[in-house]
Amino acid sequence: THGYLSLVLHAHLPFIKNPEHEHYLEEAWLYEAITESYIPLLHTFEDLLNDGVNFRITISLSPTLIAMFNDSLLRERYTCHLDRLIALSEEEVFRNRADINLGPLAKMYHKKFLEIRHLYIDTYRSNLVSAFRSLAESGNVELISSSATHAYLPALISEPSSVRAQLFVGTDYFRKAFDIHTSGIWLPECGFSPEIDRH
Repeated sequence: THGYLSLVLHAHLPFIKNPEHEHYLEEAWLYEAITESYIPLLHTFEDLLNDGVNFRITISLSPTLIAMFNDSLLRERYTCHLDRLIALSEEEVFRNRADINLGPLAKMYHKKFLEIRHLYIDTYRSNLVSAFRSLAESGNVELISSSATHAYLPALISEPSSVRAQLFVGTDYFRKAFDIHTSGIWLPECGFSPEIDRH
């Protein structure tokens, strides 16, 4: 028997932004995800393309995550976050210079943070939406949307207009961000009910 394997990655974070506080704890979720997941993922895909690897993968990007990628204040704060990580890692390299275990670890993180900053500022121009759009144009990465606020749609099924609004706003926001129509949608929390199909 033959089958098909479909690799689908789902990227989502709730919208978090607090202009009143320079260091807002919950914003660190976004910065950590960009540093540990999204930029390394983009870079890995670009390496595969540069090596001529003909891969295929689908990634869903939630509207709330896209909105945070596009937010000028959050972009600026992320750069400051990287600068703080680089400064801290420099201190750790110096502090652990004689430690045969921690010294190399500190150097590894320092190098990693410098590379992430270079990719974010110099390669992606602080615009991760544009970076994902470029990958989609390669034909190897398919981007799809999700519902507007990542709402669990089966819980809204008693209010069909709410389900339609979640789907319409999510797909419309995706289209405006990437200038393409989504060919699919990620159901938040993998929540499905047969009634959702017609929407």
